[in-house]
Amino acid sequence: MNPLYKNLNEKQVEAVDYQNGPLLIVAGAGSGKTKTLTSRLAAILKLGVSPENIIAITFTNKAAEEMQNRIMDKKPPFIGTFHSLGARILKKEANFVDRSRNFSIFDSDDSLRLIKNIIKNFNLTGEERRDINHFKLRKEFSRIKGGLAEIEDEDEIIGRFFGEYENALEKNNAFDFDDLIEKPVKIFRQHPAILEKYQNQFQHILVDEFQDTNVSQYAFIKLLSQKHKNLSVVGDDQQSIYRFRGSDFRIFLDFEKDWPKTKVVLLEQNYRSSGNIIRAASALISGNKFQKPKNLWTENPDGELLKVIEHRDEDAEAEWIAEKISGSKKSNQSIAVLYRTNAQSRALETVLIERGIPYRIFGGVRFYERKEIKDIVAALRWGINPKDAVSLERLKTNLLKKPFLEIKNGIPEKIKKLSPAELIAYVLEATDYLNQLKKNYANYQERTENINELIYFAGNFGNLQEFLEAISLLQGTDIAKNNETTANVHLMTIHLAKGLEFDKVFIAGCNEGLLPHQMSYSGEAEIEEERRLMYVAMTRAKKELYLNFYNLASRFLYEIPPELVELSAEKSLDDEERYIEM
Repeated sequence: MNPLYKNLNEKQVEAVDYQNGPLLIVAGAGSGKTKTLTSRLAAILKLGVSPENIIAITFTNKAAEEMQNRIMDKKPPFIGTFHSLGARILKKEANFVDRSRNFSIFDSDDSLRLIKNIIKNFNLTGEERRDINHFKLRKEFSRIKGGLAEIEDEDEIIGRFFGEYENALEKNNAFDFDDLIEKPVKIFRQHPAILEKYQNQFQHILVDEFQDTNVSQYAFIKLLSQKHKNLSVVGDDQQSIYRFRGSDFRIFLDFEKDWPKTKVVLLEQNYRSSGNIIRAASALISGNKFQKPKNLWTENPDGELLKVIEHRDEDAEAEWIAEKISGSKKSNQSIAVLYRTNAQSRALETVLIERGIPYRIFGGVRFYERKEIKDIVAALRWGINPKDAVSLERLKTNLLKKPFLEIKNGIPEKIKKLSPAELIAYVLEATDYLNQLKKNYANYQERTENINELIYFAGNFGNLQEFLEAISLLQGTDIAKNNETTANVHLMTIHLAKGLEFDKVFIAGCNEGLLPHQMSYSGEAEIEEERRLMYVAMTRAKKELYLNFYNLASRFLYEIPPELVELSAEKSLDDEERYIEM
């Protein structure tokens, strides 16, 4: 048997064996897409195609490294991200966009500093100044470049700023991160001879996670593929969850229109999850109108029914999840607790710390280590204890308004009598902190959600001293922090969970307003993206899946066939409070 086909199923072999021409591999969750793409890359090399004539594009350096390790070739082809390929091309062709080859690549902070300086040099009216900040402009510039938008179609002020920004980058002999794709596209379109040179070189192009591409990324590979048309892409439109970053899953859906002779291979066998989890997730995602339908199936046993549990509130939900985790019999089980927003980790972290359960925040920062939480807690600590020089120094460093700091003897006695939640509201108003977040952070909404979660937690305490002591004890007894590397309990947002798998998965906050998020209520496209998020969360589970909610149950829970679900509620809930029917 050909070693290339080892451990491949019939459909995977079909994708690996396909010779020349466009290929669309529609890979369902857990269907072995990376293995298939890597095997196809090895097969192309086996045919005698030179490594220098092949490029394989991934979305992360980690994925590129994984593919590199699987190939194990002495002289491997280019395997890397869109941006690393763009940077490689610009090193040779930078003169076509008025840069020298020793250009700098500006990261997000560099770009923001450049934009701040440009804003200072503009004579803006008071109203214009309120509407324009460096974060908004950076986001707009990224949207323009990622979507290859015509600048003439933009708002006049945005257009003026964009022109100044591009001139400033040129003067600095620099590219920003978006330029690494947009500028090669520009060169290819304006200089056909340059494009032809790279088309001749790159005879086979393979792209992983194709559903996450944006307009400029697709234009980049489409131009490179036009001559030989050997473009192999793999992905799953049902797992397209990065619309907020500019990805457009319609590119995936329209692939066959752009490439009329496309060979389509459906990878529908799931190797990860139990039969019940697959059937439940498939039923859920069938509610999306815009998708490429597939029938996901598995030879795995049906396994346990999905558990849907109603809780009193988010703290009770966290207590129940922690209790269930602590009662797990197998210590080597991988466990994930997934949530829609970062602010949800507060309740979960609290109970895990109290129970001494080691955990790891995947790709994020622990709740009480988040900047905005530390700022507010520092203000409260200094307010109650004006001799706290460490907290005072933090306040001075973090741009809090001077009038608040001019309270020489701490917070006035009449203010101290307020509840902890009211005191936080007082600090926010006295420092204009929320506006400062909006002015200085692109993710200010997420940071504001964290502060709202702190206010909610503060509502459990009668006085400020008790509240601050509770926070200190949570931080001081955080034994889990020292065991992060060995912890088998992972906390993360659903967005960060994509591509991962766990034996046991708890999804917290399957509520209306959280999942789907209230900000997605504006249209069908937004709700469909939230349904894809729920689908991704569910298909991370291999054996056990727990869907938790409080208040109003998510509409998505109603879309799971009732015969696949075991419904229960906390004993503390009165019958009249309970969510009874699904």
